[in-house]
Formats: sequence, C-alpha cells, structure tokens
Amino acid sequence: MASEEELRRYLKKAAVELKETQRRLDELEARAVEPIAITGMSCRFPGGVQTPEQFWEVLEDGRDLFGPLPTDRSWHHWLGLNGGSYVDEGTFLYDAYDFDAKFFGIPPIEARVMDPQHRILLEIAWEAIERSRIDPESLRGSSTGLYLGMSTQSYEWVGFNKHWIGVEGYLMTGSAVAVAAGRISYTLGLEGPALMVDTSCSSSLTAIHQACAALRSGEVSMALAGGIMVMSLPLWFVAFSRLRALAQNGRPKPFAAAADGTGWGEGAGMIMLERLSDARRNGHPVLAVIRGSAANQDGASNGLTAPSGRAQQKVIRQALNNANVISAEVDVVEAHGTGTVLGDPIEAQAVLSTYGKDRPAGKPLWLGSVKSNLGHTQAAAGVAGVIKMVQAMRHDTVPPTLGVDAPTPHVDWEAGDVRLPTTKQPWPRDGHPRRAGVSSFGFSGTNLHVIVEEAPELASLQLSRDAEMPLPLVISGKSEDALRAQAGKLLEWLTAAPELDLRDVSFSLATTRTALDHRAAVAAANRDEALAGLAALAAGATTPAVHSGRAGKRDDAPEVDLSDPVAAAIAWTGGAEVVWTVVYAGRTVRTVDLPTYAFQRRRFFINPDVENASAAAELGSDDSQLEEKFRVLFHLDADGSSLPQP
Repeated sequence: MASEEELRRYLKKAAVELKETQRRLDELEARAVEPIAITGMSCRFPGGVQTPEQFWEVLEDGRDLFGPLPTDRSWHHWLGLNGGSYVDEGTFLYDAYDFDAKFFGIPPIEARVMDPQHRILLEIAWEAIERSRIDPESLRGSSTGLYLGMSTQSYEWVGFNKHWIGVEGYLMTGSAVAVAAGRISYTLGLEGPALMVDTSCSSSLTAIHQACAALRSGEVSMALAGGIMVMSLPLWFVAFSRLRALAQNGRPKPFAAAADGTGWGEGAGMIMLERLSDARRNGHPVLAVIRGSAANQDGASNGLTAPSGRAQQKVIRQALNNANVISAEVDVVEAHGTGTVLGDPIEAQAVLSTYGKDRPAGKPLWLGSVKSNLGHTQAAAGVAGVIKMVQAMRHDTVPPTLGVDAPTPHVDWEAGDVRLPTTKQPWPRDGHPRRAGVSSFGFSGTNLHVIVEEAPELASLQLSRDAEMPLPLVISGKSEDALRAQAGKLLEWLTAAPELDLRDVSFSLATTRTALDHRAAVAAANRDEALAGLAALAAGATTPAVHSGRAGKRDDAPEVDLSDPVAAAIAWTGGAEVVWTVVYAGRTVRTVDLPTYAFQRRRFFINPDVENASAAAELGSDDSQLEEKFRVLFHLDADGSSLPQP
C-alpha cells in the first residue's frame, strides 16, 4: 500500500501535469481563433498599377481601368471563331509578357514558354515579402507556405503548337497550374506547402482561407496567398458573348438598375500572412488582420452555375461566427458583385438578410464591388477585394462603386439598412474597430466570405534620437542597370517621404533586403548629401560618397570593421559577409517601409503571326544547330537577350 508521502508526490506530479496540459489546451484554443496579420501586400492591376498605393489612388478617385482588347496577343485568330465577341473592351495587363527572367535565373527560352501568370506570381511574391520588411533570402528553408488561386489560360495554344517544337519539357512545366506555386518555393527555398487552387471566381479567397487555417494549425510559420488572371486567349469573351452574358459596353454595373452583364479583367494580388502574435514579436508591420473566414458549396441549387442565396447567407454567418463578431459591427461588405442580372439580386438579398438587420440607427452597411473599377478578374477577384478593404481602412474612406444609376429594382432594399456607396464615404470608427466582409462566389459553386479588421492599435514608439551622423545606405541589384534603377527608386521614395529618418532607412536596407551581386554604399553626413549620392548612383556618375563593388569578384574577402558602419558597408560592396545586427547593435533604429526591387523586365512572348514554321520543322539534334534555330524562332540575339519583335 502506498505511503502518505508517495501519495503526496503522486498528487503533486499529477497537478503539475494537469496544469501543463491545461496550458497547452489554452494555447491551442487561442491559436485556433487568433487573428491572422496581413504584413505585406503586392499587386499588378491594369492602368500601370504596380503597388497597393497606386491601386488606392484609382479607387479613391473613382476611376475605372477599362481599355481596348490587346493588339499584341494575336487574338484575331480566335475572335474570328463562333461569331467572336460583341465586346471590345476590358481591363488588361498590357505589359503582362514583360518579365525579369535574369533576376530569377530563368533562361530566355524557358521564360518565353512559361505562362505569364507564373512570371508575374514570382515577382509579386518577392515584393510581398519585401513589403513585410523581410529579406526574401532569409526565408530559405523555412516552413513558409504558398496558397495561390489560378486557372489555366491555355498559353500553350497561343502559337497554334508550331512554335513549341523542341521545347516540350519547358512547355510542360511552364503551362502547368500545379507548378506555379512550386516554382516560387523552388526559387526562394520555401519548404511549407505550395498549393494551387482553382475554384474559378473564388480561387484567391479560397487560397487565403486555406492559408489562415494552416497558420492557425501551426502547419506553416508564414504564408503567401493570392491569385492571378492573365488571359492568353480571348475564349471567355467568345463564350460569354455566345451566352449574351457580357455588359454591352464591357463594364460591370454592380447592383445597379442598369446592370446588363459582367466584364472581364486581368490582375494579380498577393498578401503575406502571419499569426498576429508572431508578427508583433518579429517586428513585422501589421496592415490589417483577418478575424475569420468560411467556405461552403451551393450544393444542389437551381443550376450548376447558378448562385444560391441560401448558401451565401450560410457562409456569411459561418464567417461571422468564426470571427466571433456580430453583423452589426461590420461596416462594409466588398461584394462578389459581378453586374449580372441574376447574380447581383441574389447576393444583395443575402447581404440584406445577414448584415442589413438590426443595425444601429444611422449606421447602414455599405455594399460595394471593385469589379466596377477592374472588371471581373476571376481568380484574382477575391484578393483584389481584400487589398481594397485594407487600403480603405488605412485611409478611413469607403471608395465609390461606379456605374450605379440607381439600385436594382429586383431587390427589396427596404428589407434592411444596406446602401450602395456611389460617392466616396467617410469611414469612422463607431465604437468598434473598422471591419469589412469580403465575398467571392465561384462559378464552381464554391463560396467564400472573409472578415477583415483594421490593425490593432499599439502605443506609439518614441525613439530617442541622438546627434550621430546618418548611417550608410547600402543598395544592391542583379545587374548594373538594376543597381542604378534601385538607387533611382529609393531616391524618389525618400524625396516623397521627408519624415523618414535616414538611420531607419539605413538599418532597413541592410537587414530587410537581399544582398545581390552588384552593390553600392552611399555615405553622407546629412540628408541632402544622401539624396545627392543616390542621384549620382542612379545616373551612373562617380562621387566620393558612393562606393561600388561586386560580390565574389575578389579572391580574398576584405576585412570588416563591425564597429564602423561606413567601413563595414564599403567592405560589403566588395563581397564581405557582414553581420548587420552587430553593426547596428545599441543604435536607436527600427525597420521602415522601402521601395521593392526594381525589376528589369524584357518582353518574352511567342508571336504566332511570324511565320517560323520552316525553322521549327528543321530543328535537329545537333546542339549548335538547335541553339541557332532557337535564336531565330524565339527572336533572341547571340547572348540570349530579346530582340525587338517584328
């Protein structure tokens, strides 16, 4: 029989184990509902929009980005089929085939065979990481995951097959949807899951939903999520023209009496995600948080592609429950809102039934759709809505929805307090954080709803600034041209933001940007000298304040004096390894936003209007002959760079 002492020891041990078990359960429960921080965003949208800031300017100004069909994709071969398209406008990435292949180590021949969607995803993934104030190279070997929405756009059919002779291996990987995320993981060395999602119109929001679940489960430490749409062929225009489902002028008019169909668009968006506690601990910016999300299916509705109002109401309620938020505390819904006569009334009624009831007096729900600006960007539509809402919260403004002559008469607008923002509206904080719901309802029947909330406020950090001189500005690029372009971007950035402290800029350049081969360091005693040094570097001029070099060019690495930041920076330009955390130790510095990498893009595209069938037919097994034929076929000069297209 156990003694009293043994029993006491057993009970004490059991109590400790029970306490530890309870702690772990509490951690798991907290993680399961923890908000997911959006730490960085990147995008490509029509109208030359390259950044979320440029995107916000379009939204706030109430502009649309519609333009004529591309003339350089040989679409006339396809528009002549089945009556073609009665719409000759949409929103297009006219530079979709421009790509910095050299930066990512991709041969020109392979770059031409790659679907342009793969290429753009590579660039915006890099930018989203940089905008999170993270050196992309520092993620190599990490459990960072990729969750991307995309559908095949048959780029391999652009050349009617005859241009692909001899490059079938590249074509296989270049056109496969499954490879798009894997290529990013391969390039950056990411070891978390790399998943491609195709639920049609809801693809990117499905990807974001999956990324949040993986973060909360602990499967990944960080995640990139988003989506893309570049139409290599105009088949959607032809198909929807046959169905008479396109707006006559190509422009969607969400929830409007004048709505007469949807309109197609292109675009891409990416967001960097991290558990909120991790983002705070790691010192990463928090632009907004995803409080909750939900997904479901229409099931056996009244048609394979017809929306289900019942399913839409259900997914909204599930998302609110997942976020632990009541509907009255959500201010805006960024709708699916495609401008169709059938879909919009069903969605509006679902929003009225869920968000429109029991609202505080004088606080209607605003219901808008970015498709009035961008058209329907399909697999990129959901992430475009998320970026729009994050920017709207950060600017305290609900941007207008365009093309609304009057609310559609096919909806009982008296059933709840929901309004359409036909003009710019202020977005105050009414007793709770600003929140928005974002919807995407897939052509496939897969429905998503996400609750986005403004970033939690933190006490402002007051740094004690001393009178020391600014620290050196270190810059690098994949080539001399890229280095100069990077200096030019930084010069423009600092000129537009005089409030930035150059010591913070110096620290951020050194610790949140990848060190590439071509390097320079600008040493200056004050801001004016720093700007002058950047201007000289951008112009390719020499000055005592600018020190240039190339990593790996010297056999012996220069000695590094970590106690002298300028000396360390000069050694770094010559290829020395510098532990920047030691250089900046004890200094009052913090990371700040900086411009992303200055990609040096060239055009990579097969022109099926150029008759190279004879050259393709003659391709043989001799390597030198094959190389020459490739140069002819792919319009390359001797060193592999692109020649002007005929």
